[in-house]
Amino acid sequence: MHTRVHRWVLVLLVPLIEPQLSIAACVDPAQLTHSTVSIMRHFDDAERDARPPLVGVRGTGWFLSPTTIVTAEHVTAAMKLSTENWKPLEIADGDRSQFIAARIQREAGAAAERLAVIELKHAVPDAKSVVLRSEPLVPEEQVVTLAYPSGKPHPVRGRFVRLGDDGKLAGMALLEMYEGENRLIIDHGSSGAPVIDCNGRVVAVISNIFMQSIHWGYHQIRISTAWGMPNVVSVPVHVLDDVSQRDINILQNTPSTLADEAGSADARAHQRRLSN
Repeated sequence: MHTRVHRWVLVLLVPLIEPQLSIAACVDPAQLTHSTVSIMRHFDDAERDARPPLVGVRGTGWFLSPTTIVTAEHVTAAMKLSTENWKPLEIADGDRSQFIAARIQREAGAAAERLAVIELKHAVPDAKSVVLRSEPLVPEEQVVTLAYPSGKPHPVRGRFVRLGDDGKLAGMALLEMYEGENRLIIDHGSSGAPVIDCNGRVVAVISNIFMQSIHWGYHQIRISTAWGMPNVVSVPVHVLDDVSQRDINILQNTPSTLADEAGSADARAHQRRLSN
């Protein structure tokens, strides 16, 4: 019997055990309905033959407009999406899913971790666009994400710890996300999930996680970082500042956004505090 310890690694996409829906912190999970979706590219026979036993790649995305979805750039790269050819993409919103032809509209960010904007050939009728936040996060600020590990929606709470200051992490928003004692709740398949502040605005996009993998014989033990330390890497949403005027106009004309509903939620929460 022997052990083999690997360095801390940034983990990408692969399925995870199916979670149960949790209650997130400062944003009502109901507000996130139709804003964040599971996206999956199913490979054709030729692609499967070239990369057995991989049958597809799944990630998480969120609607910038009814015809555009934002996710992590490495998700679209693994899906083999391009800026020219349309390829079918499965978009799952809760228990409903549909296939829509998609391609990369543009990529954003100059660091190692970037974002991609996916263009859809036709609009998703129920899509709820999300308002972007221009102000940077402040240490200890509470945040929420809605990720789709293994294709199931799962809201998770957490906090902003600090900005990365060196190497590949420079400029990245480092978060501590957890559910009870589970610090690996944000895991494979969560890449591309929006990080949302308590006003319902997207401030960053989940890209990777910190994890230590220890092999003990035929078993693998996965360990997150220590409590109080960041365990999730996210890309600040301000890299999308070059968003086209067309998308801005679409967002301004969208009748219902998370920020709108967050205002109502804040008012209800304030009334509950007064009544208590």
